[in-house]
Amino acid sequence: MTGSMYASVAGLRAHMQKLSVIGNNVANVNTQGYKKQRTMFRDSVYNMYSSGGNGTSTVGGINPSQIGYGSMVGSIDLNMSSASYNPGNPTDCALIGDGFFLVGDKTVANTIDGNDPNTLKSLTLTRVGDFQFKADGYLCDGKGNVVYGFLTTGTDENGDPIVSDQLVPIRKPHWERVPTTKKVENDDGTTTEVPTYKYEIRYPTDEEKKDANAGPNDPVKKTQLQDVSKPQHEDNRVSKVDGSKTDDESLMADLDFAEFSNITISPDTGAITGICREGDEPVVIGYLAIGSVTNPNGVSHIGNSYYKCQDGAGDLRICMLGGVQSDLGITNVNSYMVQTDDANNPGGGGTTTDKKPLPPGTAILSTGGTEMMVGFLEAPNVDLAEEISELITTQRGYQANTRIITVTDSMLEELVNMKR
Repeated sequence: MTGSMYASVAGLRAHMQKLSVIGNNVANVNTQGYKKQRTMFRDSVYNMYSSGGNGTSTVGGINPSQIGYGSMVGSIDLNMSSASYNPGNPTDCALIGDGFFLVGDKTVANTIDGNDPNTLKSLTLTRVGDFQFKADGYLCDGKGNVVYGFLTTGTDENGDPIVSDQLVPIRKPHWERVPTTKKVENDDGTTTEVPTYKYEIRYPTDEEKKDANAGPNDPVKKTQLQDVSKPQHEDNRVSKVDGSKTDDESLMADLDFAEFSNITISPDTGAITGICREGDEPVVIGYLAIGSVTNPNGVSHIGNSYYKCQDGAGDLRICMLGGVQSDLGITNVNSYMVQTDDANNPGGGGTTTDKKPLPPGTAILSTGGTEMMVGFLEAPNVDLAEEISELITTQRGYQANTRIITVTDSMLEELVNMKR
């Protein structure tokens, strides 16, 4: 059998693989946040028919003669560029730029080690920001994965939010029923104070945090912490014995989540603010975290519009929108290795792995121009006209390869007939 038939079979296989990629792009022409793929062909192996030479003082050089054996798929690339945006719900978010939202299950936060930045890669990346607060108080996407960010742990003397540098699932704060009194007017015109109650946002106190952070051999009685992998019930709370970071919400597992009449997300800072139903006061619940990878086109698909930061994508680092980390006093998120970008280090590149704050003037990795739109979802970047054109050229290439097989078969038939 001649080499042309082998080459054509390889070409057929390569074009079929490209056709599968085109079909997947067309199938996702209306999938929110979908990023199209591109198939790149490379020529396959070669057989040396005759070698070349450099030539002499009297004779010119000779090029080598090689016979190729078809083509192959060299790479299937992702195109992470943005195309357009579709209107959505008030809490829907869409990113402009190379950033990703960080999602995962509730237990991923326990696997993140501040001394090992690679543990950040256990988080899942997505460009689809269909976010809503669910019945369990957590901010989740449409598939039920919790959204990661930075929670408010209290307020200062001016009433401004104090934001933790711990990367955790975003969830509503708890509120506490506080006894109080109110004046009731009697029929005779007098007033009487009657007992009643009001709801107040409840944050863990410093003593509770200190108690919860006690080491396993510390004689201080440890606060019972909620196991986030179990339902929120008093019987399911367990002690935290490893002395690791504290889940502030679990210190008050017996309290209810606060209720909000209106929840908004700031497109400038990613701040999630709600209007508390008791008292009508705005409460900053937390801030969205944005993931930034070295090579956005190198992330790996895992299905359902989710990606993983694996070797091809480089490092995964934490960003905050609008440089809000400076206003919040956050300079070292969870002691992760973060890239600095200051006057002494233009363009970034500085890193730290210790648990000490970064030097003054440094901050966590800037968003690199990433912006966010609220009330929109990112549309797929599939150009249907381009895909149909690629489909036609792929079909013609496939037909040409089948024609080579037909012609080769005809030549082999003539060769067999010569014996007759």
